[in-house]
Amino acid sequence: MNPRSPDVSIVIVAWNARAYTLECLTSLHRQEPSLAIEIIVVDNASTDGTAEAVTERFPSVRLIRNAKNCGFAKANNQGIQASRGRYLGLVNSDVVLPQQCLSHLLAYMDANPDIGLLGPKMLTPTGDVGCSVMRFPTAWNTFCCALGFSGFMMKGFSYDRTGDVEVLTGWFWVVRRSAFEKVGGLDEQFFMYGEDIDWSRRFHNGSWRVVYYANVEALHYGGASSKIAPARFYIEMRRANLQYYRKYHGRLSRVGYWLAVWSHELVRVFAYGSIFIVRHSRRAEASFKIERSLRCMAWLTGVRSGHES
Repeated sequence: MNPRSPDVSIVIVAWNARAYTLECLTSLHRQEPSLAIEIIVVDNASTDGTAEAVTERFPSVRLIRNAKNCGFAKANNQGIQASRGRYLGLVNSDVVLPQQCLSHLLAYMDANPDIGLLGPKMLTPTGDVGCSVMRFPTAWNTFCCALGFSGFMMKGFSYDRTGDVEVLTGWFWVVRRSAFEKVGGLDEQFFMYGEDIDWSRRFHNGSWRVVYYANVEALHYGGASSKIAPARFYIEMRRANLQYYRKYHGRLSRVGYWLAVWSHELVRVFAYGSIFIVRHSRRAEASFKIERSLRCMAWLTGVRSGHES
């Protein structure tokens, strides 16, 4: 890439997502030639040849190989510590960037010096707009989500409009270096999930704007690593949200949140149970969703009874 001091340092955390990672890197090498891009891949002990393929196909990329899976937050922090760019770009391994994507994002950041964290529009493989913004989770909006209302996932959010948001999900972030130096890195107590909620809150607390930018888009395949063990990662997401609640809320509020999450899973068991009975074509999906929610409820019960650390 361009040998001058980087305009942006891209950090990609990879774990057993070889094909996705190579496609992501290919798209980065097609960005505007005038943009100086530093690319750092942190491989979390992949066993599918991801690290070897990156070395062979992209020798200019800096590769950090971990001996074990250190988690998303810690691996990103490793990449950030090795970076030199005036901006940071934290990009999931299963993201494909169109040409000029980065140059447009950086230009918007340059024009708005009060933005600390910026995220583009997410496109799914089907061409739909993916969900990339959230509210901070509360007991109330989690319960609303269980009943099918908007809740913390912000169903119905207008993704055609640029604006300030509470949470940008961690699929693709552009971070101002000076803001990062004040806010600090990702909280490594979050192994996977939850770090995006925590980081967004810390940017808000530091008086930096967190902005969704509708005029730039990128493709996100979604769940490249979590597809390997979907039920496990679903529980990891719940675990992360409970960690977030322990960090920022008192005991009474945490109990309310736990009840809301447990109720959410109970509602899903009954809902998918009905689908299993009346929709034969969706029985496989319903069976999986029921089992996943039951496993999550069992785990949540263990949390309340003190069996979970």
